[in-house]
Amino acid sequence: MWQIFTRFLALGFISFGGPAAHIGYFRQTFVNELNWLDDKRYGSLVALSQFMPGPGSSQVGFAIGYHRGGFAGAVAAFVGFTLPSFVLLFLLAVTSAHWLETQVVSGVIHGLKLLAVVVVADATLGMFGQFCQRKTARVLMVGTAVSIMLFPSLLTQIVVLLIAAIIGVMVLTKGANITPDNTPIKLNYAWLSIFIVGLLASFYFINQTGTLGQVFAQFYQVGSLVFGGGHVVLPLLEANVGEMVSSDRFLTGYALAQAVPGPMFTLATFLGADLWLEQPILGALVATIAIFVPGFLLMLVGLKSWHAISERPAISGAISGVNAAVVGLLFAALYSPVFTSAVVEPLDMALVLTGFAVLKTCKPNIVLLVLGFAATGALVSFL
Repeated sequence: MWQIFTRFLALGFISFGGPAAHIGYFRQTFVNELNWLDDKRYGSLVALSQFMPGPGSSQVGFAIGYHRGGFAGAVAAFVGFTLPSFVLLFLLAVTSAHWLETQVVSGVIHGLKLLAVVVVADATLGMFGQFCQRKTARVLMVGTAVSIMLFPSLLTQIVVLLIAAIIGVMVLTKGANITPDNTPIKLNYAWLSIFIVGLLASFYFINQTGTLGQVFAQFYQVGSLVFGGGHVVLPLLEANVGEMVSSDRFLTGYALAQAVPGPMFTLATFLGADLWLEQPILGALVATIAIFVPGFLLMLVGLKSWHAISERPAISGAISGVNAAVVGLLFAALYSPVFTSAVVEPLDMALVLTGFAVLKTCKPNIVLLVLGFAATGALVSFL
């Protein structure tokens, strides 16, 4: 458990760049470096996270922890990965954030954004080689990337994933080397019951103005309804808490959530502290737990049998289609927001190309890459 916690804690300190970058960091660490699981199992977990509401990349980390150490391992992975951004956003909520605008800190953050470009590019190419070997899969990948780039919205993402799953069942199942896993499928309805009870409770507490129950309800409902994670959480959060937090304060929290490493969903930490000023740490904890828990509960319903489920021919074909679409999503995310928010001048592109070459030829530990890009960003900020 300690190993799981410390590995995810280290990633929680360095994982800038949003969900696409996090998936890249996880793959680099747990597939390439530690061999905790192979690309096939990892791809199936990523595919599962795409169909579940909640924080996509955090759900992948939760599932890796579960794969490695059961329920306790899943909790250790979640706490480790989320703790750095939780602490930073809580401190920023109760103190001044002017230090983020200093030259050195801005340079370090910019350097880490450039690292995110390298990591996402490597993950995208690696997953392309793994999941897009067939012509149909490549067509799905390109179609997904083009659709998301031209019509960037949650609806587009859901539609292309559903289309990819249907085409996968119809086309990619045929000719695939699939050995059905006859292990009995057991869904854990206890976790599903807890999710439903929490959702019903949220509808009751949502009108209990001025209580911690209302804070819980607001964030639990967002966590139950948002698909895709990352920036998609913004409109739902604004709709649920926008009347209780000023527009300036809400946007400040959103900007800070992008500036710190870790999951975007920890914006709930900042807002929870603001909503419960009597004891901001309590408000931050309730809001953070409430927004993450629904997605994790739904993951636990079928996670134990997910490998057996994914080996069924029809499900395997659907996953193959979704995996190809996920590669397309990563290509689109690699361009925007990862590339467009980091590479603003020729020197940035030169650093990205150099970092990518170092990663592919020397295969350094991710921590060394982080230190190198952070130091380079700080140095360039003075030039």
